Amino acid sequence: MNRPSTSTSTLTLTSTSTFTLAFILTSTFTITSIFFFSCGTSKKMRWPERTSSLTGNEFYHQAFAMKWKGRDSFAIKELLSGNVPSFLKKFVPVHVSVTDSSTGKEISATYYVSPDYLSIGTDDDWARINITPNAAQKVADSFNCFLPTRKMVDDIYRSAKLKLEPVPLYAFRDSTPIMWHHHLIIEGQRRNRRGLIAGIQKDVVISGMIPRDPRPDRVAIYGWHKLDGKPIQPLYTGHINWWVDYSQGIRLIYRKIKVGSKWIDYTDVLKDRVLQKLLCDEVYCDFYRYEY
Repeated sequence: MNRPSTSTSTLTLTSTSTFTLAFILTSTFTITSIFFFSCGTSKKMRWPERTSSLTGNEFYHQAFAMKWKGRDSFAIKELLSGNVPSFLKKFVPVHVSVTDSSTGKEISATYYVSPDYLSIGTDDDWARINITPNAAQKVADSFNCFLPTRKMVDDIYRSAKLKLEPVPLYAFRDSTPIMWHHHLIIEGQRRNRRGLIAGIQKDVVISGMIPRDPRPDRVAIYGWHKLDGKPIQPLYTGHINWWVDYSQGIRLIYRKIKVGSKWIDYTDVLKDRVLQKLLCDEVYCDFYRYEY
């Protein structure tokens, strides 16, 4: 199977453990303009050395009869063995900025996202996988990443070079064979085109709705944008966290956000009532990760 590719240039990034918010005023900010664009520089992520050569095809054949627990365990084992295609290791930038209407000051930021949804396999034979948010969080933590917010999913879609029409399926949605089938459909649509891809799956997201949902153990999903830019799936916490179907994908985000010239952990960005608007458009932006 042909793989997508990203720019071969890489950028070595450094992180800071603290950030002085001296340049931020404590008054209320109104967001008046947001800009989205992408550039050719990528960030090469550190992944474990590959110790498994299981292909995407082989993964799905072995997982054919598995339910969510077995599939999660199998996927985590492969991912933590470095079994991902090389193109997925080069994260691409999404740039955002917000303007304070009262002062006219613009705050710009860049975050780095995986060019496609979480996948297993070799460069020649790989496949997208669908796992629970708890498994996804374990993978994200292991690779110094986090899961996106609703706003970030929208930003990524606007920045994507390759936008594909969603293909809903209606039978055996949570079965492993249907997950494999849906991946093949997407590859038929992609037709070897390259670049940051979006519109092919709903995203598992972090959301302030989760701790405020009276029902325990929720997963938040959002997205699956149509070609007119409108998402099929509004922000939703109706599923229990072990529910996963063919349409729910995992997009990893590098956890350090570049705000101006400083690198800040995403949790510190979301905790700041001004900076959080770069990443989050909800009333509450205080849910940072899933437990596992």
